[in-house]
Amino acid sequence: MEFSSKLIEALKSAQTCLILTGAGVSAESGLQTFRGMQGLWDDFDPMKLATPEAFACEPQKVWEWYQWRREKLPLVQPNPAHKAIAQMEKHFEEFLLVTQNIDGLHQRAGSSKMVELHGNLNRNKCSRCGTMIETLPVSDQVPPRCKCGGRIRPDVVWFGEMLPEAVLRQAWRAAEKADIFFSVGTSSVVQPAASLGLVAKNNGAALVEVNLERTELSPLFNDVFLGPAGEIMPRMLEGIINARAL
Repeated sequence: MEFSSKLIEALKSAQTCLILTGAGVSAESGLQTFRGMQGLWDDFDPMKLATPEAFACEPQKVWEWYQWRREKLPLVQPNPAHKAIAQMEKHFEEFLLVTQNIDGLHQRAGSSKMVELHGNLNRNKCSRCGTMIETLPVSDQVPPRCKCGGRIRPDVVWFGEMLPEAVLRQAWRAAEKADIFFSVGTSSVVQPAASLGLVAKNNGAALVEVNLERTELSPLFNDVFLGPAGEIMPRMLEGIINARAL
């Protein structure tokens, strides 16, 4: 893994940093990707369960699927990529991590300057009034109900739903200001997240891609590193530290 002279200079001089992460980062912790789940739910299409329509028609099935996914979270731990990214936020004047993941592993690794584009599997909200539900009520109903009578649902963005406007606006502003942009463990096909790199590049940022294989947007990046994020991101952190020590 060799750093180009331009990348070393970018790591040394960048004051603002934006990192976009996707499912590939969590997969290295042993957490199955959304499209790779197996076992109990083999006969169900996740693409059809993660929709408002599915929840309206079969709320119990959707709720139980998400409960099953939640039960898997304590079995996995943040990996070296999560930990390196958490440390990277300390080395830039302005930093933002934008994750498409809903598993909370970035927070568990210590990241604090971050936003979640697709919500968080550990949170719940009312499907009717939108109130965040900190503690699930004791109830025989599946899913349980909010005080207003609405069904409680996971606080995640389903297919067909809009991303949180405030979160998306924050991510866009960070892309416009970034001196350096990292895309880590994402296929770069899911919009609008996939456009963040283009926004950053149009505003003069240096772009770095870290992924197991090249993506459709790889030609857009100044530097592309192919391999596990858990191996590459700790070395990227080391590169930042070394470059700034020069």
